[in-house]
Amino acid sequence: MLKYSEELAKSGFYVTRYEDRFFWDTPENLAVYPYGTSDGWRKYEKNPVLGGEYGTCFDLSVLHEDGIYRMWFSWRPHECIAYTESEDGLNWKEPVEVLRPNPESLWDADELNRPSVIKRDGIYEMWYSGQMKPYTNEGRSCIGYASSRDGIHWERFNTPVLVPDQPWEQKAVMCPHVIYEEETGVYKMWYSGGGNHEPDAVGYAWSRDGRNWEKEVSNPVLRKEEKNPWEREKVAACQVLKWKNYYYMFYIGFIHVDRAAIGLARSKDGISGWERYPANPIIAPDVDGFDEKAVYKPYVLKVQNGWMMWYNGAKYIPDKENLVIEQIGAAFLDREEFWVEQEESYTAAE
Repeated sequence: MLKYSEELAKSGFYVTRYEDRFFWDTPENLAVYPYGTSDGWRKYEKNPVLGGEYGTCFDLSVLHEDGIYRMWFSWRPHECIAYTESEDGLNWKEPVEVLRPNPESLWDADELNRPSVIKRDGIYEMWYSGQMKPYTNEGRSCIGYASSRDGIHWERFNTPVLVPDQPWEQKAVMCPHVIYEEETGVYKMWYSGGGNHEPDAVGYAWSRDGRNWEKEVSNPVLRKEEKNPWEREKVAACQVLKWKNYYYMFYIGFIHVDRAAIGLARSKDGISGWERYPANPIIAPDVDGFDEKAVYKPYVLKVQNGWMMWYNGAKYIPDKENLVIEQIGAAFLDREEFWVEQEESYTAAE
């Protein structure tokens, strides 16, 4: 860990200092960092909604059933996937572990995270990231599958259902998001590939049974746009939902590996022609907030008066072992349409 120095600080190369440690960045990046929200999105004033005493909670999936919000998420202190419930999506019960690493496995023995859960024909289906040696150059990530009758007790498929085998994926496929379309009988997955810590781009695959997948030959379907400073390093970890005439993708963009914000894109077929929203990014870190470092992995659901989003917020902490804590926050959009065509109808918050 580098030491704090007055010379470096005077040059503008630091963000936050904790005792003898500091988190630095370049003046060029600092000048273009986005903050806050845009286009009508507003963060819940009591964020975070999950974390605190439970430690790092991140990368979630939510269903709303019979008046109850059901959340599956990554629980870093337990290196597992956990489950919790809420009546309002803001106040959550104590989590329980529901899927742990398999120590005898050759692909998900070290860590499980980033679940995507749907319910079809009375059965819960989960796709998740299984990792070996995560966050190292030797690491590898694959996507696994599990099913459950109650969302708590899961039976996993013994082999990964998606592995890195396209050049752009390098050693990792992770962060799956899956929907099932009744009209076509097709499962559709958007996933991230590339670096084993924070992946580089978004790919697409489809399946008839949720276990045997066919990847899009033109992958990746969403890459970084260097002309947009907030996402010039990489894009990853999306949620896609079909709403009226478009597929809408909520994704994260990185100005560099430690700084991320949430953007919106749309496509007619969910594969090609992704169009970025002019008001991007729609959710960005807040100065001195629980999400001061970065915001990650959005998940959006329709609610009565519009839309509700849950997302990860990362914050630097003055802890001697952990540099960062991630917690889950909420945000709201009080209208039905994600995409406002008139540019003058939005203003970006500072």
